[in-house]
Amino acid sequence: MEPTTAQWGVPNVLGMTSSAALPTTRRHVTLARVVAVVVIVFLGAAAVMFRVADAHETVHVPPGALSGDLRLHSCHYDTENGSYAADCGTLVVPENRLDPRSRLIALPVTRVHATGSPRRAPVFYLQGGPGVTNMEFPYASRFTTHHDVVLVGYRGVDGSVKLDCPEVVSSLSGTKDLLATSTLEAYSAAFRACATRLTDSGVDLAGYNMVQRVDDMEAARTALGYRSINLISESAGTRTAMVYSWRHPHSIHRSVMLGANPPGRYLYEGTTIDRQIKHYGDLCAKDAACRSQTTDVAGTIRSEARHLPKRWGPLAIKPGNVKLATFDGFFHATQASTPLTGPQTIGSWAAAADGDPSGLWLLSLMADLVIPTSHVWGDVPATAQIDAAAGAAYYAGHTGRGTIIGNPFTDSLWGNGGLVTAWPHAAEVDQYSKLRPSDVETLLISGDLDFATPAEFATKELLPSLRYGHQVVLHNLGHTGDTWTYETAASSRLINTFFDTGRVDESGYPQREMSFDVTPGQPWLAKIVVTALSGLAAFTVLTLALLPLRLRRRTSVGTTTGVVTRAVLAPLAGLGGWCLALLAVLVLRPSTPVGYAPLSVLSIAAPVALVTYLGWVHRYWTRSARNAGMGAAAGGAAVGAWLGLHAVPGLMSMVTAVLGAVLLANLAVLVRDMVAGTPSAQPRHHDEVAPRVPVTTA
Repeated sequence: MEPTTAQWGVPNVLGMTSSAALPTTRRHVTLARVVAVVVIVFLGAAAVMFRVADAHETVHVPPGALSGDLRLHSCHYDTENGSYAADCGTLVVPENRLDPRSRLIALPVTRVHATGSPRRAPVFYLQGGPGVTNMEFPYASRFTTHHDVVLVGYRGVDGSVKLDCPEVVSSLSGTKDLLATSTLEAYSAAFRACATRLTDSGVDLAGYNMVQRVDDMEAARTALGYRSINLISESAGTRTAMVYSWRHPHSIHRSVMLGANPPGRYLYEGTTIDRQIKHYGDLCAKDAACRSQTTDVAGTIRSEARHLPKRWGPLAIKPGNVKLATFDGFFHATQASTPLTGPQTIGSWAAAADGDPSGLWLLSLMADLVIPTSHVWGDVPATAQIDAAAGAAYYAGHTGRGTIIGNPFTDSLWGNGGLVTAWPHAAEVDQYSKLRPSDVETLLISGDLDFATPAEFATKELLPSLRYGHQVVLHNLGHTGDTWTYETAASSRLINTFFDTGRVDESGYPQREMSFDVTPGQPWLAKIVVTALSGLAAFTVLTLALLPLRLRRRTSVGTTTGVVTRAVLAPLAGLGGWCLALLAVLVLRPSTPVGYAPLSVLSIAAPVALVTYLGWVHRYWTRSARNAGMGAAAGGAAVGAWLGLHAVPGLMSMVTAVLGAVLLANLAVLVRDMVAGTPSAQPRHHDEVAPRVPVTTA
């Protein structure tokens, strides 16, 4: 008699043997499961508590507070030189000082204590932007020997009311090109929609402007009891310092401006950009490393900009993105701002001229990744409205467009002119739309390679209006980031000496020789990025192919392998799944937002769920048990990925999405086992695979 299929055991197409009856189950609760659940819950609770603590840091108007109230408590402030004793709290101010019925809003205030004596006039910091927090100043420790350093949050950015505009983020996410006409029109329309929504929600937008911001600083000075203060400002923050010196000149002891931005200069002339690129070309001609790449920087960029390649291999390149990121790249000239510096950007254009557009692809990608979430967008028109008349005149005349890369930053910032009328205008700012004379002792520090705030604007426009003005031009340096990071002892000496004595001591600076040997180059980085994305994607595909093969040869992947699979391979597979989806998007649909939520959740949750399931399942379990486990892993991974994706902003959200998917997928499987029990890993007798020994009869 031949052996029957019941005697042999017949695997199904998935490698799982059939079973006629439900196997017996193991006990539901084990020490290992309890420990695992506790660890997962602890990690999840820690993440939730972090978010709750972050939410509690949101500034609120204290109960019973009046306008001008300042409430402080002891705290510590982190700087580049460690943590310093400080006071932290809130300042209460009117939302609109021109409206006697205005509601109150709150702004955060931090005072970092001076560490030595004698105590001199405090330093108030004014960050640039616009749309950037004023509460982060890692260089505060450079001034605390004799000065308190005070940070007052910007209204609309740091306070109890934030001018968030998700409409603008959406208009800039997933575009065919950031400088396309359709994008710029959508951008301007998004500001109109945002203004309408904020107004309908009770926000008085007339109160959010530079004049009221200055009066917030003055209110903080008064509440802290300072007779006079020093100002240190950078980039767009120098405009706030100017208005402060015009409105409250007797409150200011001395003022230092890094990268000064005079009125009318939120608009960048293309002819100035051309001149600056040619200046870079002159420096390049003197540098052997740069000459080996190109003998004519301006000519190379102009020629390539006219015929920008649309793809690097299968990957799309967006011309407007490249020009916009190129302008940003020219902000800085030192290695400290890697990977976006002038020398590196020149290298990408030179490589493209030699047939390698990989660096331009990286510039295009960086623009898509960074720009949409780079600002608290409502603060951009609120701050820029002081230049509304200049913007209207510029776009009425269409002058200064430039011949090399055009004028990408101005067109982007102003929506090709649409921003001029997209936001409610506060008439009180108009009195400061032109330069005024000032008697405040002021030091201007400029880099002669600064594309954002060219030194010539400070020299020719601002300096003549300053009765006690001085300017230091730092050669072969760019925007304010270069000033802060290059020769830090020299910059601290320059600024502190001016604050304390009014003297200008730039003797600590050596003559900087321009270096174009900035590594790594953008083309090399582009290849690293694509290799990493492809490698992680391949890892996920390989993992999902090999684990089922291992399962076919054994009853399970094994206890040790199962732990490694669920704890180590699952997060790597989730990250690789997202990389695979990103590569597909970059090739097939480059207009899809990089962080498109449905695609991100699916691409992360699917491989995490599959790998978690494969690390958990046994061949001999019934189909119902396997389906329950797969459902638990899939549901947990999807929920975890969605929660993690919304836990933090930016690309870091992909990491938290992966971790959330892994934690909840494992938690869901563990809970399923503790509730329903785990089926026995041993098959019933009639399901065992019998040895191939013929059965004979007598």
